[in-house]
Amino acid sequence: MGRIISSYIFPHPPLIVPEIGKGDEKGAIKTIEACEKAAEQIRKEKPSTIILTTSHAPLFEDYIFINDHKTLKGNFSRFGARKVELGFENNLKMVESIIEFAKKEGFDAGGISEGIGRRYGISGELDHGALVPLYYISRVYSDFKLVHVAMSTLTLEEHYKFGMCIGEAVRNSDEDVVFVASGDLAHRLTSDGPYGYNKHAPEFDELLVKSIEKDDIDRILDIDDKLRDEAAECGLRSFVIMLGALDGYSVVPEVYSYEGPFGVGYMVARIGVGAMDSSRRIIENRRNKRKKSTDPYVSLAKRALEAYVTEGRVLDDYSGLPEEMLNSRAGTFVSIKKKGELRGCIGTIGPTRENIASEIVHNAISAGTSDPRFYPVKPYELDELEYSVDVLMEPEEINSMDELDVVKYGVIVRAGRRTGLLLPNLENVNTVEQQVSIALQKAGISPNEKYTMERFEVIRHK
Repeated sequence: MGRIISSYIFPHPPLIVPEIGKGDEKGAIKTIEACEKAAEQIRKEKPSTIILTTSHAPLFEDYIFINDHKTLKGNFSRFGARKVELGFENNLKMVESIIEFAKKEGFDAGGISEGIGRRYGISGELDHGALVPLYYISRVYSDFKLVHVAMSTLTLEEHYKFGMCIGEAVRNSDEDVVFVASGDLAHRLTSDGPYGYNKHAPEFDELLVKSIEKDDIDRILDIDDKLRDEAAECGLRSFVIMLGALDGYSVVPEVYSYEGPFGVGYMVARIGVGAMDSSRRIIENRRNKRKKSTDPYVSLAKRALEAYVTEGRVLDDYSGLPEEMLNSRAGTFVSIKKKGELRGCIGTIGPTRENIASEIVHNAISAGTSDPRFYPVKPYELDELEYSVDVLMEPEEINSMDELDVVKYGVIVRAGRRTGLLLPNLENVNTVEQQVSIALQKAGISPNEKYTMERFEVIRHK
């Protein structure tokens, strides 16, 4: 059984490589000394494989690049030091295992074909985010294979779950692994820095450093996207993948150094890894905290989509549901949000199933997998989804917009076979004119055409 011996956070400014800095690297002497300390500790730990995540490898929206070249190499020619070249044997067996475990959770991960790489100018060479930590490590220890992993634009929690897949792959191996997460912190610490100054940049760095010191993973996963943008950070997702790989283990974190020269935050840290610790299952704990809705309509929608996405099964267990869900029929709409943004919404204007429960089950599955505006929900997204269920009352015809109220009534517009519906009390829908206009657009009906309108009320479950 393989194990992660320890993990490290390294910054990656090329300037701290002496052949590039040519003396200027002394402006980050605390960082250099901490990198040397971390490298020496790795030498003592003698890993057979180093798994390295970096924020400068090829980045895709929902595909995580894992370098599958047989030999992983690169140099600092971009920074005027072409002669500084590093090369490592890729642990392809580990790469394949990570891809397989990730696939089970719905993550798309792997390499890039040569044809696609040429078309988009993507090479398999090691980026500077990988090369800078490896420069310091390889000066004292080089008897290891390497795994080179990128990030994506998925959420922090999803990167954490991907890291859990890496942890599974390591346990399924016979490797002694050190995990290195490469990334800088805020880039807006000073007015003369690369991105100027932002008052929230020091706040971001302080929050992250303290959270690492205290092993406060929840606080890290809950860092606001706006704060990240204002700080112009680059390494958080890299760190989160590493933290995910340590899920379920006791850890001993130690920050070796933090400083912000050149307007950019650099942290060097080691996280020692101990025995399995069931209390430190971060995602499981977060999932349990989120199980706060006792509304049977919402709970049924959630269970229905989860059963379908994870097992391919249409839920048919209606035990324990209220009588009105089993003995009444009505149209329902299931709306799904992720981090406050719509992730899917599908429904039926009138009843199409034997009861409300069945209506909710099928509409929940459709909202999560068949809304044409979105890709189908993947298993790793399920924990972050929020549901609401609208049960529609019988619609009634109206003659003008004066009979509408955007908070109280939804609207149905019809012209021939074209029908558009908009639910009531929606965020950013503030006027009746706006409500009707959106419904017409959804139906493909021109405002100049002749159309009829109906209004309806809903019982909303959240």
